Amino acid sequence: MIILGIDTSCDDTCAAIVENGKKLLSNVINSQLIVHHQYGGVVPELASREHIRNIVPVVRESLRKPGLSNKDIDAIAVTVGPGLIGALLVGIYFAKAFGYANNIPLIGVNHLEGHILSIFLEKKSPPFPFVALTVSGGHTNLYHVRNFGDYTVLGQTLDDAAGEAFDKIAKLLELGYPGGPVIEKLAVTGRPEAIDFPRAYLSKDSLDFSFSGLKTAVALYVRKWRDQKTSENKIKIADIAASFQVAVVDILINKVFAAATQVGANSVMLAGGVARNNHLRSELQKKMTKEGIDLYISSPEFCTDNGAMIAVAGYHRIIKGERDDLTLDARSRFPLDQI
Repeated sequence: MIILGIDTSCDDTCAAIVENGKKLLSNVINSQLIVHHQYGGVVPELASREHIRNIVPVVRESLRKPGLSNKDIDAIAVTVGPGLIGALLVGIYFAKAFGYANNIPLIGVNHLEGHILSIFLEKKSPPFPFVALTVSGGHTNLYHVRNFGDYTVLGQTLDDAAGEAFDKIAKLLELGYPGGPVIEKLAVTGRPEAIDFPRAYLSKDSLDFSFSGLKTAVALYVRKWRDQKTSENKIKIADIAASFQVAVVDILINKVFAAATQVGANSVMLAGGVARNNHLRSELQKKMTKEGIDLYISSPEFCTDNGAMIAVAGYHRIIKGERDDLTLDARSRFPLDQI
């Protein structure tokens, strides 16, 4: 079964084709980074306009690469949420039209389910059940994944997502957007032990996340640091970046291990845009190896938003007989345990 997957949940226009929920035939992503860079973040109205401009050529390219035509597609999967309503609607309306015109099934997919199932595009995938951490600019969630379509939320952010915190601190330090890559690059030359920023673990057994306190602590430190900045000040901007990054990574690793212990999982998977962070990947691998837990991490191309993960999620719903009709609509908020 050949599935066309579409994702327009935020600022990337994505289309991909996946065969039998495993074999990647194409994966096309049109980034809007240049459009939003000058604003220091995603502007929803601009994102929607760019999706309208890009959706047709992106889908055409996804078909051209493997040498397929519309008639070769068996079903179409599209992200319906969570995400920016205007952006989501572009993908949904296109998918409805494509499905109707080609008389093929349509299925709406939860964006977070796509992130979790992106791991099944890899050569090695975790056995069920496993713990999944999806960490990005909009989400920081822990799930107990028992099977395809069977998910329990173990923890989630109570305020800022980890990726959002990276973006805000980068903006505070005047480093540009997006914040994750630039902070990671700067942190390589910094000292992570230079500043002991707080780690919010909440209550003893809580698996929820909170990054607003850390963000505030960094903001207050930077204000004082700038006021006192002299040639004798040994704290450099790279030290701030490294100390902030290690604080975020410490929290994520601590919560993932606590979740795996709580549910007795022997496998953990990591996905989402922040999963591209090399410090997080390496430190989590060290921790899981030490604790005897198998770690699976999606390839960088499948960590950020993409249509391939949506095609995988769509495939596993289609083969169960699930279908959507032309009343399919966008959902800006769409908890995974409500699908």
